Amino acid sequence: MIRTPSLARVAIRMARVIFAVVMAALGILGLLKGDFIGLWQPVPKDLPAREWIAYLCALIPLVSGLGLPWKRTARGAAGLAAGWFVLWLLAFRVPAIVHAPLTQDPWSGLGETAVYAAAAWVLYGWRVRLAQALYGLAMIPFGIGHFAYIDETAQLVPAWLTAHLAIAYFTGIAFIAAGIAIVAGVLARWAAILSTIQMGLFTALVWVPIVLAGPDAFQWSEFVVSVTLTAAGAVVAASYRGKAAVTR
Repeated sequence: MIRTPSLARVAIRMARVIFAVVMAALGILGLLKGDFIGLWQPVPKDLPAREWIAYLCALIPLVSGLGLPWKRTARGAAGLAAGWFVLWLLAFRVPAIVHAPLTQDPWSGLGETAVYAAAAWVLYGWRVRLAQALYGLAMIPFGIGHFAYIDETAQLVPAWLTAHLAIAYFTGIAFIAAGIAIVAGVLARWAAILSTIQMGLFTALVWVPIVLAGPDAFQWSEFVVSVTLTAAGAVVAASYRGKAAVTR
């Protein structure tokens, strides 16, 4: 009898492939630039061995992305990415918050890195619930960031939509609510799905038109970050419907 893959397994595989492609693309972009891309910024200019670390930040996503689609290398690739993102979280994002706990940018940077770490951690398949909770916690500073930069967020809403300020407030509240729901385990699957859709819509409606119009370096970096966050969110959302480990 031919067994048809369940919808959950198909969703997990699709999310894994998307994440793998994005990771490989990030690695290629880093190698082409020869420096840290926006995913890793900010990085101190006086960081010891800065050039070597920049190349590691390109090679590790590239190797992970190339290894994720294949069963024999998938778990090692996921573990490599998860370990590197967690290390970056502890070495750069947490100290930035310690130095400036009342400013928003360090919190947003921590949230971004936590999302990437959570996705790779989910694919590794060890204590997935902790990875899901990490993703949920990351949504909260995203939402707070919308309030901290409410005018800038409202300006990013496409001109053909009305009530820009209301949309900016709504999306901020939605991120915070999703984060609390995921951490609490209340409608967590739907919270993960809807937060991913929100990030995907932000990518499609805000950053894609900007990129097509000819972005500057900052806008291009934000587009790349938004695509990566959406891909990572898809991995975490898919993990609520069956085994997410890449060895499955």
